[in-house]
Amino acid sequence: MSRQPRDPARRTAYDVVHAVATAGVFANLLLPRLLRERRLDERDAAFATELAYGTLRWQGSLDVVLARCADRSLDRIDDEALACLRLGAYQLLRMRVPSHAAVAATVDLVREVAGPRPAGFVNAVLRRAAGHDWDGWIAALAPVEGADRLALSLGFPRWILDAYTDALGGDRTEAAAALAEDRPRTHLVARPGRITREELVAASGGEPGLYSPYAVRTTGGDPAALAAVRDGRAAVQDEGSQVTALALAQAPITGADARWLDVCAGPGGKAALLAGVAAQRDARLLAVDRQPHRARLAARALAGAPAATVVADGTRPAWRDGTFDRVLVDVPCSGLGALRRRPELRWRRTPDDVVRLGPLQRRLLERALDAVRSGGVVAYVTCSPHRAETQAVVAAVTASRDDVATLDTPALLGIPDVGSGPGAQLWPHRHGTDAMFVALLRRT
Repeated sequence: MSRQPRDPARRTAYDVVHAVATAGVFANLLLPRLLRERRLDERDAAFATELAYGTLRWQGSLDVVLARCADRSLDRIDDEALACLRLGAYQLLRMRVPSHAAVAATVDLVREVAGPRPAGFVNAVLRRAAGHDWDGWIAALAPVEGADRLALSLGFPRWILDAYTDALGGDRTEAAAALAEDRPRTHLVARPGRITREELVAASGGEPGLYSPYAVRTTGGDPAALAAVRDGRAAVQDEGSQVTALALAQAPITGADARWLDVCAGPGGKAALLAGVAAQRDARLLAVDRQPHRARLAARALAGAPAATVVADGTRPAWRDGTFDRVLVDVPCSGLGALRRRPELRWRRTPDDVVRLGPLQRRLLERALDAVRSGGVVAYVTCSPHRAETQAVVAAVTASRDDVATLDTPALLGIPDVGSGPGAQLWPHRHGTDAMFVALLRRT
């Protein structure tokens, strides 16, 4: 029989941080499962959540501190000890944990997960790290005011700060405000025809969203505890994601309105919302994804809806040109718009990822425009504010065609502060949503 950890909250946080670093898992999928399996009480669950997500969110900046305090490079430190050092440094510098408690608890943790050998090393490094508070370390490591110091103090790579700054018209202060919004509320969607928003508000204790007629913003708690979420009448879905899907349904078209397509449908959140809206208009949605496991997730989300799901590649369509009245193409992207919900992503992504994804994004939009009939509409969506993934893709594709008209997406949405077009950009600090982008294009 395995021994119970002395400190279940810190051990749970460690298991998440270690798994993210060594196995590439996503913290937002692993941590909730561990909390349920281990049945941590409310206080320990809150501490484990703050410690795990906080450590991952600030990992790159913490590593700069640890590199100054260690007598060897971080890549020469065993994975177990390095995970413990990051957890300890976060407690020392970013939480209200007394220094002696943070060091002692971390040394106990490393003994538990790695044995006694690295305990002395971890103790020495953390005691050096305790020599300054957070502001003191920022001043020591980046003494000159500027973008490098700001990125370090925010806990972001410099290139992400630059991308946000560029997307916000060169305003670095506003970019910092956008990135600093890293404590998102949970948003739910009341799936049309399955539950009303009013019923979901009453069941969840939340409040109606600001922009989507199906959104509910909650104040806490486990969404999986709601019967409506468990049985698929509602789901967790950022309100920005809802808005971008609904933009397709809102756009005016001419002629028939019966055949809708979601080109990159997995895991199915936008598809389920669109299928519900389509059903109210006697339309039918086809949900497509090239990866079988993502198509299965979409099919599960669409269970009971008047929709079909198939495995197909949107860049090599399995349908004839001009088949659909409305097409959603939510392209694979860097995910820079959802960094607050996936804390480890900021340190996994690189500028090369954005460059690599560009050709695929353009191909998917081009084929989506081929798939829609004359008079129909395509919604190009991405969870990123990076111009190379948003306006630049739309501009490149529309410049190469004479059969596409760009719609005034901001005017159609009616949401303030989403830019001057042709696409609309949502922001965490302005709208309380992920940084989602949508552009509406009509086939002429």
